[in-house]
Amino acid sequence: MRHIISATVQNKPGVLARVAGLFSARGFNIESLAVGETEDPTRSRMTVVVGGDEAILEQVRKQLAKLIDTIKVQDFQTTPCVKRDLMLIKIKCPPQKRAETMEIINVFRGRVVDLGEKTMMIEVAGEEDKIDAFVNLMRPYGILEMVRTGRIAMARGE
Repeated sequence: MRHIISATVQNKPGVLARVAGLFSARGFNIESLAVGETEDPTRSRMTVVVGGDEAILEQVRKQLAKLIDTIKVQDFQTTPCVKRDLMLIKIKCPPQKRAETMEIINVFRGRVVDLGEKTMMIEVAGEEDKIDAFVNLMRPYGILEMVRTGRIAMARGE
């Protein structure tokens, strides 16, 4: 089972290494990890996607909460939340294929962020399965490069 855990931590050196070490010491593979500064520049938020058994993961959450630099831990397993990934993908796209490619990009609410003579770079944001579907549709065009963020999540408003 996949779990999405958010940890608000002090924004200082070494915190990421300690958190990642906590997961690896328990034998969990981190499937996705996104870290960034919050609205408060002294704090960062980590969103970790990890697979594993619920009982063992509960121990990891408790130990994560005990780390001195941890401010708050939130598990999105049962919390209504908004989840997003972001991807940049560069494909082969000669001029005669641009209209066809733009139709697909528009369906996925993507955005062209760079255009070369024979290439196109597209930004797509959304749920993981949406990103996966877009990648599959771009494969026949020829994917030159691709990079994805880790998952980010935030609890819905009340």
